Amino acid sequence: MIIINIKDGESLDKALKRFKKKFEKTGVLRELRSRQAFEKKSVTRRTEVKHAIYVQGLNKDVNA
Repeated sequence: MIIINIKDGESLDKALKRFKKKFEKTGVLRELRSRQAFEKKSVTRRTEVKHAIYVQGLNKDVNA
């Protein structure tokens, strides 16, 4: 359960924004979507490797 303490004088919009950010960090929605359809471990691993290669390419361009 996520608890957000509203500070004195803080608007509801700011508190809601902090709640959304905390909720996103927990990864609940990401896990829920991944559980909706079964994915073989080999497919999951393949996508992780593709993502890692993509990120390495991005980091390579930044460092150059």
